[in-house]
Amino acid sequence: MSEPESTAFDIKAFLAQLPHLPGVYRHIDATDEVLYVGKARDLKKRVSSYFQKTPSSPRIGHMVARVVRIEVTVTRSEAEALILENNLIKTLRPRYNILFRDDKSYPYLMLSGHVAPRIAYYRGSTQKKGQFFGPYPSAWAVRETIQILQKVFRLRTCEDTVYANRSRPCLLHQIGRCSAPCVDEISPQDYAADAQRAARFLNGETQEIMGDIERRMQAAAEALEFEQAAMLRDQMGALAKVLHQQTMEDSDQSDTDVIAVASSGGKVCVNLAMVRGGRHLGDRAFFPTHADGDSGSEVIEVFIAQHYVDHPLPAVIVGSHVLPDAELIDLLAESKSTKCRFISRPQGVRRAWLEQATRNAEMALGSALLESGARSARTLALAEALELDTDPAALEALHIECFDISHTAGEATQASCVVYTHHAMQPSMYRRYNIAGITPGDDYAAMRQVLTRRFGKVADGEAIMPGLVLIDGGKGQVEIARQVFAELGLNTDVLVGVAKGDRRKVGLETLIFPDDRAPLVLGESSAALMLIAQIRDEAHRFAITGMRAKRAKARNVSRLEDIDGVGAKRRQRLLARFGGFSGVANASIEDLASVEGISPELAERIYFSLR
Repeated sequence: MSEPESTAFDIKAFLAQLPHLPGVYRHIDATDEVLYVGKARDLKKRVSSYFQKTPSSPRIGHMVARVVRIEVTVTRSEAEALILENNLIKTLRPRYNILFRDDKSYPYLMLSGHVAPRIAYYRGSTQKKGQFFGPYPSAWAVRETIQILQKVFRLRTCEDTVYANRSRPCLLHQIGRCSAPCVDEISPQDYAADAQRAARFLNGETQEIMGDIERRMQAAAEALEFEQAAMLRDQMGALAKVLHQQTMEDSDQSDTDVIAVASSGGKVCVNLAMVRGGRHLGDRAFFPTHADGDSGSEVIEVFIAQHYVDHPLPAVIVGSHVLPDAELIDLLAESKSTKCRFISRPQGVRRAWLEQATRNAEMALGSALLESGARSARTLALAEALELDTDPAALEALHIECFDISHTAGEATQASCVVYTHHAMQPSMYRRYNIAGITPGDDYAAMRQVLTRRFGKVADGEAIMPGLVLIDGGKGQVEIARQVFAELGLNTDVLVGVAKGDRRKVGLETLIFPDDRAPLVLGESSAALMLIAQIRDEAHRFAITGMRAKRAKARNVSRLEDIDGVGAKRRQRLLARFGGFSGVANASIEDLASVEGISPELAERIYFSLR
């Protein structure tokens, strides 16, 4: 159903004729591009909701403003609409839909249908002969499981053609990773039993298998079959080690997927962790497009809808956010003819799974933000937020310096200067400044000194002027910077202070300017602020490490000075001989006494004074 092209689009008339039935709708612009595809339990209510006075989000508002035509397709059920919606999204890739790219099939572990079953990595249809376990989130997870099965159950991994033509055991048998059924080192019945135990292990029956191995070991010992008993003992030990390493074991052993959403800097990551047979198999990170400004609940709902149309639905899904549409899981289960439940507030081990998945999502997101594309996008966001030149060449050359002061109660004061340019931090351009001649703990005086030293060279034409100068601090530090720049005749417009927010939480900072511009709060979802916070944190880290090294050096030298009999010359000889204070502290009495001017008595005094 669509509005005829020969007449202007009358939204009221179109909405009036829509049925109260399930289906799929498509928003289309003047160039016939499909902007958005959605499903609805009730087409009339859902499509009408887009044309209310207040759009649900800025992104939807922009999209609705471009709509000139709407097409709908009625389906027999909402479950059928869900499948059609996802097929259209993957085919059309509309610019206003959240899109997850997941073209690869997931790998499985296969236990072949051979008379002597083989364990192997497998990707493809699971309709062929054999047993399939998974899916696994990555090839690495499959291969790790194969190594476990080799250690514990000694199953073969060789191709059937190799197996059929062997005349002697291979290297895997010699290192205890295969029982060599190919040359009858184990009977077919015993090998088949081991293969069956491996299948039970993959299905989560670990404790039952452990008890079975223990009973067999005791029976072998009572029958005086000590070699067999020793082999079973080693097998039980290997299995116990695996179970000990698998700290996240589920008591009910339901197949579970754990989905965590993290967002930062205008980018979103969805981390999917898989638990099969009670074993945590690992995870995979997804980075959707067109997800800017969407809540975690909206992102997780779209992920579930798109992902499980093409992949198996587990018995349990644990999510980091509540689903806006609670019936989505029921629709998916209906389409798969299975059962599934969604948990957003898990307890026990599932809570630990969700916490780990969330940490992994945050780590993956952090790594992605450091990639070149994300870096350039954040530089652009920063330039737009501060009204700098957004030309690509200007962004590439944008030179940012950030200054921070660090000390311990006024001791060993140091200032740091870190540099960001070409969309990346430039460690080779970092500088530290030792601050002297000020009242200990006077951060304003320290900031004045470092800025005067650094930008005095700019005023003299000996150094370049950055495009942006960040000052770690609030109004006081920014005012000091403004005064220094004014005294040197430099442009103060490049100065921006970064004042810490409540509880020093990243994302709550306020940007302070030296002129009459109002303070700017960008918010924790701002890519520009995330870049500023990264640069500021790097300046802080660089300042602290330098201050601690300077403080330790000063304190260590003073410790030598405090030892009676160790003057300037002897101290210099000791430090030169042992390469610094740590070498002196670790030297023996005999080593210390070997230094010119250090008697055995003085060596003993030094030795015990430093311990």
